[in-house]
Amino acid sequence: MTQATFKTCFDQFFEPIRNYVYYRSGNASLATDIAQEVFMKLWEKQINFSPKKTKALLYKMAGDLFIDHLRKNKVASNYVSHLKLNLNNTPQTPEQTLRYKELKNNYEIALAKLPEKQRTVFLMSRIESLTYKEIAQRLNLSVKAIEKRMHLAINQLKEQLQYHEK
Repeated sequence: MTQATFKTCFDQFFEPIRNYVYYRSGNASLATDIAQEVFMKLWEKQINFSPKKTKALLYKMAGDLFIDHLRKNKVASNYVSHLKLNLNNTPQTPEQTLRYKELKNNYEIALAKLPEKQRTVFLMSRIESLTYKEIAQRLNLSVKAIEKRMHLAINQLKEQLQYHEK
């Protein structure tokens, strides 16, 4: 792999790989470290660049490195501590502020309770605004599988948030 080819590959796939690991880990620093390690290994192995095969390989390597990290450090993924809700309307009264904090807390709890596969699909859709087709391509799954995971995630979130309302 030439330096120019590697740069093209890096420019095209670094951010998506980093985001993929971030969605699984909830830790931006870890996601960046793993993405960098993936590309270091790619460079060391001098793999021939072919967009589709290389993309699948990068996601596989990133997933494997993430799992290795979890095994070594025995750390549970924790999206809640790093999740920031960006809302344009900031509450103005103390009552609105309290209500906002309760809602945000309940949302974070419900999100953390989602199975990892559902949470990953949900966050890729909501944070990165990816289509189901794009998510399916990144995760090497069918669009139907993504639709099902998203449906289950939304239903579980609704159920959890309604439970907290009562």
